[in-house]
Amino acid sequence: MLHSPTRSCKRQRRRFRVNAGATAAGNKAENHREKDETKNTSAPGEWQPRILTFACNWCSYAGADLAGVSRFQYPPSIRILRVMCSGRVHPDMILEAFARGADAVLVTGCHIGDCHYVACNRQTQSRMAKLPEILEAIGINPKRFKLEWISASEGKKFSRLITDFTEEIRSLGPNHR
Repeated sequence: MLHSPTRSCKRQRRRFRVNAGATAAGNKAENHREKDETKNTSAPGEWQPRILTFACNWCSYAGADLAGVSRFQYPPSIRILRVMCSGRVHPDMILEAFARGADAVLVTGCHIGDCHYVACNRQTQSRMAKLPEILEAIGINPKRFKLEWISASEGKKFSRLITDFTEEIRSLGPNHR
């Protein structure tokens, strides 16, 4: 039996809310634990941003895995949510992440033309094109959101992206939303 796209999309958003609550904001005990973890991994008194990363299962997540297996260093500021395709990430999910306390959101997917679901990353690109305007309208700096294409063989690029994006967000300071 085939499910309607609307029903499937609602399920995906519901799952995201549960995961985002655990990773972006969570309950008080988890927030306390996350603060302790970031305190231990960074220099004394240095603030560590919380970056929620949506990673495509086929390319970007594999790129993140390659970065880890290859022992490329990058800051522990990200929390990765694996999605089957970047096309499954709706702008509402990004707004929800900011509402739940994320300092930045990164969406990563397959390179244009290499999507395992034919053209879903083009859909993501068109969906996310309007997001910076929306973020600015609600008082969030558009630099806190980034869309990037990373293949499974680009572990070094993933590492560099996370390092550079973390430094950029660190220079902006906490998201007081």
